[in-house]
Amino acid sequence: MSSVTSTQFDEHLKKFGLDSFRRGQLEVIETVMQGDDCLCIMPTGGGKSLCYQLPSVAREGVTLVVSPLIALMKDQVDSLQELGIRATCINSSIGGAEQRARIQEMAAGQYDLVYIAPERLRNQTFTDAVRNTKVQLLAIDEAHCVSEWGHDFRPDYARLGAFRERLGFPTTIALTATATPLVRDDIVDLLKLQEPQTFISGFARTNLHFEVVQPTSVVDKNESLLAFIKSAKGGGIIYASTRKGCEEIAEMLHNELQEPIGLYHGGMLPDDRRQMQESFMHDDLRIMVATNAFGMGIDKSDLRFVLHYNLPGSLEAYYQEAGRAGRDGLPSHCMLLFSYGDKYIQEFFIESAYPSREAVSTVYEYLRRLPQDPVEITLAELKEVLELSISNEGISACEKLLEKSGAIVRLDSQNNSASVRIDSDLPTLVDLLPKEAKAQRRVIRAFESLVGNRRGEWVYIQPAKLQALLEMEKEAVNRAVRELKKLKAFDFIPPFRGRAVHVVDREIPFRKLEIDFSDLEKRKQAELDKLDQVIDFARTGRCRQMKILHYFGDPERKPCGSCDNCGGLPDSKRQKKGSVDVDAAINQSIRMALSGVARAQGRFGKTIIAQMLSGSKSAKMKKFRLDKLSTFGLFKQLTQVEVAELLDLLINCGYAQQDEVDRFRPLLTISEEGKEIMRGEATSRISLDSGLAIRLRMVGAKHLDAKGKSEAEIESSANQPQVDNRLLRRLRAWRTEMAVDLGWAPFRIVHDATMQRIAAVQPTTLDSLLEIRGVGQQTVDQFGEQILEITCPAPPSHTQSDENSSAKAESGESESGEPEADNPELETSNSSEIDTAATETAEKSVVKDGVAKDGAHKDAIAGEEATELDEWNADGKPPNTAPTFYWTWRLLGQGFTLSQCVQIRNLGRSDLVGHLSEALLAGYPIQRDWLLEPPHRRWLAQQEITSEEGTLQTIVGQMEQLGWEVSTNELELFLDGQ
Repeated sequence: MSSVTSTQFDEHLKKFGLDSFRRGQLEVIETVMQGDDCLCIMPTGGGKSLCYQLPSVAREGVTLVVSPLIALMKDQVDSLQELGIRATCINSSIGGAEQRARIQEMAAGQYDLVYIAPERLRNQTFTDAVRNTKVQLLAIDEAHCVSEWGHDFRPDYARLGAFRERLGFPTTIALTATATPLVRDDIVDLLKLQEPQTFISGFARTNLHFEVVQPTSVVDKNESLLAFIKSAKGGGIIYASTRKGCEEIAEMLHNELQEPIGLYHGGMLPDDRRQMQESFMHDDLRIMVATNAFGMGIDKSDLRFVLHYNLPGSLEAYYQEAGRAGRDGLPSHCMLLFSYGDKYIQEFFIESAYPSREAVSTVYEYLRRLPQDPVEITLAELKEVLELSISNEGISACEKLLEKSGAIVRLDSQNNSASVRIDSDLPTLVDLLPKEAKAQRRVIRAFESLVGNRRGEWVYIQPAKLQALLEMEKEAVNRAVRELKKLKAFDFIPPFRGRAVHVVDREIPFRKLEIDFSDLEKRKQAELDKLDQVIDFARTGRCRQMKILHYFGDPERKPCGSCDNCGGLPDSKRQKKGSVDVDAAINQSIRMALSGVARAQGRFGKTIIAQMLSGSKSAKMKKFRLDKLSTFGLFKQLTQVEVAELLDLLINCGYAQQDEVDRFRPLLTISEEGKEIMRGEATSRISLDSGLAIRLRMVGAKHLDAKGKSEAEIESSANQPQVDNRLLRRLRAWRTEMAVDLGWAPFRIVHDATMQRIAAVQPTTLDSLLEIRGVGQQTVDQFGEQILEITCPAPPSHTQSDENSSAKAESGESESGEPEADNPELETSNSSEIDTAATETAEKSVVKDGVAKDGAHKDAIAGEEATELDEWNADGKPPNTAPTFYWTWRLLGQGFTLSQCVQIRNLGRSDLVGHLSEALLAGYPIQRDWLLEPPHRRWLAQQEITSEEGTLQTIVGQMEQLGWEVSTNELELFLDGQ
């Protein structure tokens, strides 16, 4: 704790049992005492509560504290009352009579602090009482809940801005532990804070050791979990994404450890959850396994670890949950077991939270066609009867959107009460009724007397009380109510039990509801972007604390020195794992592995690349011609598992990255930093298991001994030729002309960087052109002679003297290992103005809305096709003119669908699928979205699919029943294609 203090606050500090402030507290308190609004960003355990509690006892008037959890309120109030501070809470856990008593005491000034839930602002009795209360301060805890860009948005928090305005804008302090710059701005705007001061007390938690482990399977993940828990000292929390996952983990730990394990999730009964929480807080349970429903407001300072079994949905959620460890300032451990497949769980949650227009429409149309009112139906029942492919939470999200649009009202039973709502500023609705409608006039007067001044909100009334007030027969009352409901200003819901939905106006069709689905899509994308940030955190090879601090915009960020990437490991692991100096031999092995990733050209996943590097005899090696690559078998001394571990390390350090083309497996590509290391322009920094380090050193040393010097050393020692700018301009003019003719972006023909190398080297033969980095065999086959006509006046030579040329031709890759020009490199292209103009011209003249404009493209293809050869030459090399499959491959690559290609090429669908198979075997990259439509791919993502013929036939049969025409050949190609 800091020694900061201020004599003017000494007396008040003593009331809280303190003698000094923590870092940042004093500045915030002084701002509040001056009556200024402020936004306080403090890490979990940083002492946010004191920032509003101390001013509450130092000044006259009451402080209203808005808090999202009843359990949190109770803990805070109990602690304050023990200190002799006048505090209370008003929430739904308290009986009605007690609530009214506390509201009266609040208005009489008998409390310094009153804790309320944001839902309390719906209550007219409470808001009326507040107007007669001297509110000196409004404190909004967990203020990130205000923002829809935050990770825990609560709709009731959105009312707080209007509430402040009704109170005359009292001094307000908004507090949160997790808020990005975007969320901070949103908090200020939505709460209508007036020139607030923002205080950010460093997010850094220097006592926390962050570590990420990447298990290779579920078995490996469970073993990692058990090993961690067995070595952990003290208690902690294990977070899992699903209820079922929590139950399985708790059972496994109980069986292995032979000790009681806590379990907490939203599917448990409230009493069971409360009992579990109390047992954990009183140390009767050492370990709690929970979903993210557990933890907010859990003031247990001595947690020694927080372990995430699954990937959390955002860095805000992760840091808030991980930050529950070590709140006493002592060293604590935060581990994340990162499996790429966990991404799909979070994506499913996001899909459910932001349902499609079709799903919302389906729910609404079903509800409005049901005759009963209210509709008593559970989320699970709705999901089952509608057969929607979203979760119960997704159904709930549909209802929330419908409720927000005013189409429905979601209801919870209130002691079998009826509900009435009057939306009118008229003194009485009687004047809207005919004079002869005596029963209706009598009933509306009774309702108005019961509603009083609570217009515009649902008021619960007991039917017996209404009956006694009217002294009418029940059926007569019901008839009158049915007629009154025809008035737009009057609505009534009869008593019900359990959960129900009230459709406001069944005559309104879905298309007339005001639901902004474009905004919904933006928010959904924002959530997906947040998920990507968590994956970046898991993969980073740099300081993990720095990654988090950068995300939150902490201006004082610096390396923590304690996370796994900084080398700060717990004592129990120092002998098992350490940071190994990357010497020349290990660095060479890493460069070799990166070269293998580059040569795969982003067409394969980690497993296939590991098989290729280890020299696997798998049939896929020959099928995809990976056995022809120069990197095939470079790591044959290592097992495939060890090579996969090395690839994981490259991903962790950011030297390689996994890009998900579909939901079946991610594809591995080399990053810009990885390219620098591969070319010898940078040295790798990597943390290795000692055993793997020894084996990598042996592999790298052997390679260095065989070559004497590395390729990068040779390249860097050579004199670099100067670029001929006049030649470069001629090459650019040629590229522009080709781009217009082919309808391509210029970089797809030759990259700027590659053109500069060509203009510097000025090749005179196809062999010398092929040796230039960035020029692959496909580029030579398609454009080689045209390039040589520009770079040299003499007729080009067609000999290929290089012994490796045929191998490169077969593998379809460049000597450098970089992607071909037709498969754009992962490098930044500084296109000239003429290149940009060419791209725009090509886009306008060739393709419009995915269809060839004026048939130009179709005619061009037909003209080219007339001179093509249908088969490969005997030596296995492509002929001077492209084979027939090439044109199908190129059309699909330009964005045409398979159906459009059938029309353009006048061939059957099966012929085109055959072309793609040939292209794949020839080493051309195939994208899976060429074969199947998005709905088909989403459906397949939920199936268990193997390449076995029986399984494929079964899947095809199921898809045919859904009305989708897919062949087993297409499905097999979809599974194998990259």
